[in-house]
Amino acid sequence: MSEPLIELRLWRQFTAVAEELHFGRAARRLHMTQPPLTQAIAQLERLLGVRLFDRTKRSVALTAAGEALLPQARELLARAQALPSQARAAAAGEIGRLRLAFVSTVGFTVLPAWVRAFREEHPRVQLDLIEATGDVQLQGLAQGDIDAGLLLHSPGFAPAGLELLRVAREPLVLALPESHALAQAARLPLAAVLGQPLVTFPRRIVPSLHDAIFAMYHAAGREPQVVQEAIQMQTIVNLVSAGLGIAWVPDSVRQFQRGGVAYRQLGGKAAASVPDCETSLAWAGATPALERFVAFVRGRVEKPVRAAAPAHPSAAPE
Repeated sequence: MSEPLIELRLWRQFTAVAEELHFGRAARRLHMTQPPLTQAIAQLERLLGVRLFDRTKRSVALTAAGEALLPQARELLARAQALPSQARAAAAGEIGRLRLAFVSTVGFTVLPAWVRAFREEHPRVQLDLIEATGDVQLQGLAQGDIDAGLLLHSPGFAPAGLELLRVAREPLVLALPESHALAQAARLPLAAVLGQPLVTFPRRIVPSLHDAIFAMYHAAGREPQVVQEAIQMQTIVNLVSAGLGIAWVPDSVRQFQRGGVAYRQLGGKAAASVPDCETSLAWAGATPALERFVAFVRGRVEKPVRAAAPAHPSAAPE
């Protein structure tokens, strides 16, 4: 059998009597007369099937059941009193939950500082972080499993049904084994680079960037010699360290300081052939908490600047 639904009014009356231990004072505190209050307590005891007070002509005392219920009744009343302000805070995006997916490259750059700053500004918004590749993020956005995602893509990427806010633009750089001859060269001929075995990510992960890289090869009359695919940028760099081949990675991946890997940029005319990549915040629909986060990010990237990679003596013009 289901338990009876007890009105909040009865718990408020119980708490007043329990705290005053006097029906007359409790009635005055509740702005009512004593007989209805006495009837209300009797009704509550009938609903519960237990006695809450021991009463004599001179005293009122809580029973063991009453003592046990009092803290919980106080908590219930406090939570009920807080509901209106919580509803207004939720509507304003001051409280809520935000499910944010991100690609690993963002973890090397802006994400840690953004998470800390957003939590400081909005401590009552629960921020769930989900590391996921671009294809998983797009599926999650379409199905409503995530609220927003930080995606890697090529310039001009515009998926249907999504809002995009660009947060960074950076060049692709070459990751190659430190022992590789190209890592020691004063000049990096584009033709020599394009003829190397390539470690890259599957097209389904970031189709726009995958196509841009392959287009660079095709424009030079070459076909990429893919020797291994991997999903995560860290894994790609680890495979480069093992000598499987070279890889084109976002400049921010330099922050993943894997031993045995050198990062180089092409110089001169060759550099113009290498595509850039962008990171954008993507979302579909909006919740108040999401609107807060979008405004937070927008305030930090109103004028995104192309990332400048540190110069390297071997990255001489071709």
